This record gives sequence, structure tokens and C-alpha cells, in this order.
Amino acid sequence: MSKPIKWIALAAGLLILGGGIGRAIVHKKAQQNELAQSTASAQAGVMSLGSKDVHDVRTTLLTHAIPVSGSLTAQRAAIVKAKVAAELLSLTVREGDQVKADQVIGKLDPQEFETRLQQARQQAASAKAQWQIAQQNLENNQALVQQGFISRTALDNSLSNAAATKATYEAAQSAVDLAAKSLKDSVVRAPIAGQISQRFAQAGERVGVDGRIVEVVDLGSLELQAPLTPQDVTQVRVGSLATLHVEGLPDALPARIARINPSATADTRSVMVYLALKPHPALRQGLFVQGEITLTQQEALSVPQTAVTRESGHEQVLRVRDGKVSKIDVKLGSHVGKGANEVPMVEVTEGLQAGDRVLINASGTVHDGQAVSLGQAPASSAAAH
Repeated sequence: MSKPIKWIALAAGLLILGGGIGRAIVHKKAQQNELAQSTASAQAGVMSLGSKDVHDVRTTLLTHAIPVSGSLTAQRAAIVKAKVAAELLSLTVREGDQVKADQVIGKLDPQEFETRLQQARQQAASAKAQWQIAQQNLENNQALVQQGFISRTALDNSLSNAAATKATYEAAQSAVDLAAKSLKDSVVRAPIAGQISQRFAQAGERVGVDGRIVEVVDLGSLELQAPLTPQDVTQVRVGSLATLHVEGLPDALPARIARINPSATADTRSVMVYLALKPHPALRQGLFVQGEITLTQQEALSVPQTAVTRESGHEQVLRVRDGKVSKIDVKLGSHVGKGANEVPMVEVTEGLQAGDRVLINASGTVHDGQAVSLGQAPASSAAAH
């Protein structure tokens, strides 16, 4: 390498080194200035707070609502039970399968019921023959009585015999109907349209009368059964709207009160209300739900809930005015809501006015009369939705 090139490379290295040293000196001076300012503020008794610690009081759309929670249940659900005792020959559905109302989903062994039906029919045929013979004798005796060949007593006996055989025949015919019904009941059908949620028996098992076979659930009829206190239930009515948050779903779902139970439960004295939801492909019976029944909505002054503390039975906030903090007693309303970043907000009816500044999460760190210096509150902190 020639000497001019070496000198050029050496000069470039010195320039880079000098630039780095210059930036380090500037950064060091900035740190020293910041430390000096902090030290001066501390010596003057002024606490420096960030803009994230400040909230500008403004009017916000708030909601007065009653919280509810519970599990989803299907309004239309049925457990299919065996109507006769027999071996389960086949079951053609499994959990999750869709079924229609009156669809055949299984069969019980019909052999016993076919035999009973045949026996009942034969007994009915025999009883019918006896009744026909008795009826023919009655008609003959009625003619003989008119001719004076037999006594009135003999005719009465014929009448009784005909009535008895007729009753025997009718009883035998009823036995035929019962046997036919038992045979029909050996076919397992879905009572409602829906999906199979559980199987309680397998093919080859013997099930007794009222033995459970499957459960059918109609997911189009899901509702939330929520208990309310006697005080809360007086504030709602059929048709009241609600917002529900279903476990596993990112978005809230609308609902409305479909029914209100006229009776309170014996143990808790709560009253059940039933909230209907529109069909949703992700809803399932048994999912846990939380939400609120909306009572009223209105524009009102609000502050974050974390700005409110309770002392000596009074709700208080730390208001900043003219560079000093002061404790202010406030009166809270019943309306609540959410601000930016889903921050819980609460209504303030007395003690503050629009434009006031309050501190958030400052309890225990800032005292009454403390001098503070604040940055400008960002829009996300000052505005609430």
C-alpha cells in the first residue's frame, strides 16, 4: 500500500473515532443535565410525574348495568329413553351428529314384542268369535221370545252373555293395541331436531324401561340462566338488552331477557332471569358466560376507577391544579363504562368539573399539597370512549 493511501485511511479512522467521542460527550452532558434538573426538582420539593399518570376529566358515554354470569343451557333439549326393556340392537348416531325430529336413530330387539303382538291378536280373534256366537244366539232368542217358545229369563241370559263376550273381545283388542305400541316403541326416534351431545348406551347392551340412550340438544335455543337479587330484578323487564362475553370468543354477543321467573329460589332468594342469544356457530351448551344487563346509558363526567380512593367513608381523587395536588371528595354515580385501552371508568356526579386533571394510581406516592410537575396528557389518557 502506498503512503498517500495509508495517510487517507488513517485520517478517516481518526474522523470516525472523533465523531463517536463527540456523540458520547453529548449524551453524557444530556444525562448530567437531566440529573441536575431532577436534583433541582427534588431540592425544591417538586415531584415529577409522567403524562401517563394524568387524566383529563371529560364527558363520556357511560352505562348503568347489572352484572350477570352463568352457563349456557339449551332451551330445547331431550334425553331419549327406552320405552320398553330390551337389548339395544343398533344405534346409528354419535356425539356431534345432526338429527331431525322423528328420525330413526336406533332399534331395540323386537322379537319379544312381535311374539306378544301375535299372541294378543290370536286371543282377540278368539274373543271376537265368542262374541259373534253370543250375538247370534241373542238374535235367535229374541225371535223365539216373540213367538213364545222361550221365557223372558232365557232372553236375559242371552243378553248378559252377549255383553260379556263383547267386553272380553274389546279387552283383547286393547291388548293388541298395547302389544303393537310396544313393538313400535322398539324403534328409537329423535324427539326433536338438534345434535347428539351424549351417548349413554352401546349396541348389545340391555336397557331397562326409561333407560337413557342419547341426549339431543338444539343449539339454536341456547340461553343464559342468571340469578338476580330481589333489588336488581325490579330494575329489569322482559326485552331488556344485555351484552355477554362468552368464554373463548373475542367479541361480545348481544342478548335480551326472554323470561323472568315469577318465583325466588328457596335457598338464596334470588330470581332467575333467562337471556336469549341468537344462534352462533361457536356457542355450545355449558360454556361459561359473563356480561351485563343494560339499564340506562347517558353522557356523564367520568374518571378511571384507579383514580378513586376511599378514606374515612368518602370517595376521593387527587386533583392537580396550579402545580399542586389536593384531595377532593367526590360523589360517584351508578353509571360505568370503559375508556381508552379498555380502562374501567366511573361516573362522578359531584366534586369535579370538565377540564379538571386527576392523578391515576398515585395513592400512597403523592400526598395532599404535594408540588408536582406534569407532562402533557396524551390523547389516549385524556379521552375516553
